[in-house]
Amino acid sequence: MDNPNMDLLDQIDAAVTVCDKNLVIIYINDKAAATFADEGGASLKGKNLAACHKSTSIKKIHQILESQKPNVYTIEKNGLRKMIWQAPWRQDGEVAGIIEISMAIPADMPHHVRS
Repeated sequence: MDNPNMDLLDQIDAAVTVCDKNLVIIYINDKAAATFADEGGASLKGKNLAACHKSTSIKKIHQILESQKPNVYTIEKNGLRKMIWQAPWRQDGEVAGIIEISMAIPADMPHHVRS
């Protein structure tokens, strides 16, 4: 996934990681590399997600690929709340892998219902 437009993803304050359908990391932006610095950072590109995830996480990743539906949830770690969005990405109309976007969210984030 050597695409100059992907450089735009280094300019957002969110960690973006992309894997192919074999779970090999093919893109990791600067924020994701910093987030996963202890695990190898940018050198994770080319590595398989199975090497750094629990079996339950790998099972969920396979479910996302099979169902072709996103998995969205929030977490809190070290006092920081984050929203995690994992979804299939497509190439030529076929599921080609998964993209994960992880972004910090404020603890008191407002929620608006609009009609």
